[in-house]
Amino acid sequence: MKIMIPIILGALAISTCAVAQTSEEIDRALTAAPRNMHDGATVIKWKADYTYETLKKGTNKLVCYDRSAEAGRPAFAVQCTTLGNLPRVAQNRKFEAIADKSARQAAIDAAEKDGTRVKPEFGSVFISVSGPDKEHAHQHTTIAVPGATKETLGLPDTPGQGGAWVMNPGTSTAHIMTPGS
Repeated sequence: MKIMIPIILGALAISTCAVAQTSEEIDRALTAAPRNMHDGATVIKWKADYTYETLKKGTNKLVCYDRSAEAGRPAFAVQCTTLGNLPRVAQNRKFEAIADKSARQAAIDAAEKDGTRVKPEFGSVFISVSGPDKEHAHQHTTIAVPGATKETLGLPDTPGQGGAWVMNPGTSTAHIMTPGS
């Protein structure tokens, strides 16, 4: 009996730490969630094989995750998008794993050309919050509009006019840049 008590207490301590860590991971990822979607958002944790584990099942279409461990990201980097964009995000993660920038861009261009580039949901948002820490992080929001151009949307395709504009027009990566975010 005396041996069992330390084993049971040890197991409880480990499980309590795991729950606390998961709770912190969930709270961190949800930093990027809009207030009205926060409670119903799904939270995932990406794995090295470009799949993910669900930390919190949501009730709406929003999904949030931590990006801090990705190469080149600041110490605090989280993102939310729609569940339908997860295949696109997984493909992006595969491309980003290619260390050589030229080779990475060539792989993206080849996928764009041969039609294997996964398209994001038209009109879906990507909300990113990043910085050296949570207190000094900034938010950046884009709206996916794959294939859109300045002609199809009526928005400029260059910045500098003080309003929203289309970046990467005519590609699966086309998105509306939102100023001030």
